Amino acid sequence: QGAVKRQALYACSTCTPPGAEPAGICLACSYECHGTHRLFELYTKRNFRCDCGNSKFKNLQCKLLPEKGKVNSGNKYNDNFYGLYCTCKRPYPDPEDEIPDEMIQCIVCEDWFHGRHLGAVPPESGDFHEMVCQACMKRCHFLWAYASQLAGKEIPPLTKVSSLEDEGIVLKVEESEEQKKEIKKESGVEHHDTKEEKQLEQFNEPSTSSGYCRKFIQKFPMEIAETTSEFSFTKSEEPICKLKELQSKPFVKKDTATFWPSNWRSKLCTCEDCLKMYSELEVQFLTDECDTVLAYENKGTSDQETERRDPLMDTLNSMNRVQQVELICEYNDLKTELTDYLRRFADEGTVVKREDIQHFFEEFQSRKRRRTNRMQYYCS
Repeated sequence: QGAVKRQALYACSTCTPPGAEPAGICLACSYECHGTHRLFELYTKRNFRCDCGNSKFKNLQCKLLPEKGKVNSGNKYNDNFYGLYCTCKRPYPDPEDEIPDEMIQCIVCEDWFHGRHLGAVPPESGDFHEMVCQACMKRCHFLWAYASQLAGKEIPPLTKVSSLEDEGIVLKVEESEEQKKEIKKESGVEHHDTKEEKQLEQFNEPSTSSGYCRKFIQKFPMEIAETTSEFSFTKSEEPICKLKELQSKPFVKKDTATFWPSNWRSKLCTCEDCLKMYSELEVQFLTDECDTVLAYENKGTSDQETERRDPLMDTLNSMNRVQQVELICEYNDLKTELTDYLRRFADEGTVVKREDIQHFFEEFQSRKRRRTNRMQYYCS
């Protein structure tokens, strides 16, 4: 299928030992082609295509897809493919490491790091969604502007608040009937307006709040001009860059990793300049919520739940009431007769053969036909 957006990967130290070119294999090839080999589990990586059977493997042909390209130029490799992780370049689990420490994956370089080697202590509650390591924070220095606002904090649900400055000069005023009458009484034009309304009705023109506004402006141009002169409205013509706004405020850069809450990616700016910057740094995936490991895990959970669904219940749900009753009765008959039939083999301690099962179903179908032929149906 080419490069998969995100998938579980393995490295085979039997086929590609230290000193050889790094290579990654998919889950299926780890079973079919490398089942007896020594493998390193890499968990997940993005935009990777299985290397099994290409030029990186000597005397090995992929059993699932023999015809493959020599190399996958889009794949990215690091020391993980040799079973080494973190800045300390140690294996995991490390038999020489006596300090209990969990490993956390950087969502940019996708390497794994010991918590004590990140330059910052992970939140004690573990209440963070993703981590960006020290090296990636240096390379993606723009993230520090966001870190002061987002990293290490739980972002509240997004609530859109519109302001005149952001949205331009759109004002909509809805008045009640009592307010309209009050305005007419105070201005002394109640009778005149009523006459105009009747004229509008004669011409089948609907009387709306916007119509009142137009008449009101025509009758009191000076008063409205004096009132609105106190306000100045500006309409933004170009989208505002969130990053520039944050960079205009003071923020601190540190030589540490950063820890981010669940919805931080949605806060990143997606203006034209920022998208170009993401492309140059090769981190376009940061604006994709489906790229997260959590999204990958949720998809796997959903697929498993679908596989666990009972096909009998799915069939029942697609039937009407009469069909449901008939199917349940037939199912119970089959279950009872098959249980009684197999119990004889269990009591005698004999093996159930293919021929025995075929014989049972032939007899079962024969009895079912006899029962069906005896039935008579009448229409009332």
